[in-house]
Amino acid sequence: MTLDREQVLRSAAALLTRKSTATMDEVARAAGIGRATLHRHFAGRDALVRALENLGIQEFEAALDAARLDEDTSEEGLRRLIAAVEPSAGLLSFLVNENQLFEGDEVNEGWNRADARVSAFFRRGQERGEFRIDLTPAWLTEALYGLVGTGAWAVQAGRVAAQDFQYMIVELLLGGARRSVEQ
Repeated sequence: MTLDREQVLRSAAALLTRKSTATMDEVARAAGIGRATLHRHFAGRDALVRALENLGIQEFEAALDAARLDEDTSEEGLRRLIAAVEPSAGLLSFLVNENQLFEGDEVNEGWNRADARVSAFFRRGQERGEFRIDLTPAWLTEALYGLVGTGAWAVQAGRVAAQDFQYMIVELLLGGARRSVEQ
């Protein structure tokens, strides 16, 4: 039987988004393989988390592409982005809380690319008069990430209905980001 690396990563992601402290034994069981097999492909938890990081960045960049942020109004672009990122929200939430990924000089350049794209989206919205100008694009980017992560956890914990994920994030972010007439 050949090991489907992507399936192992997806099984690990599903487990770690529910239980961030899961052991490699638990990851192996969730993937339906033995611990030795898991260790042949991922030398340890750090290697597994780095592989998950690459998967998460790949999925986030695909969501950014699918959202077509340069088209239509900023509000429509934001709605498309939240819809596109929803399937990966749990994995992204897990990853942004893995401090090891953001310490030192070896931060994956994919995070910077994604941040630049999201910040540019918010900047364009400000330039078009659609978003408040008193909030920096960097802050709006971080707020978006925080809401996506919190939304993923709330759905997973059963505190929020899955069908409300997109609506609640978009409405809360836009309610705070929209530029009012008096600004």
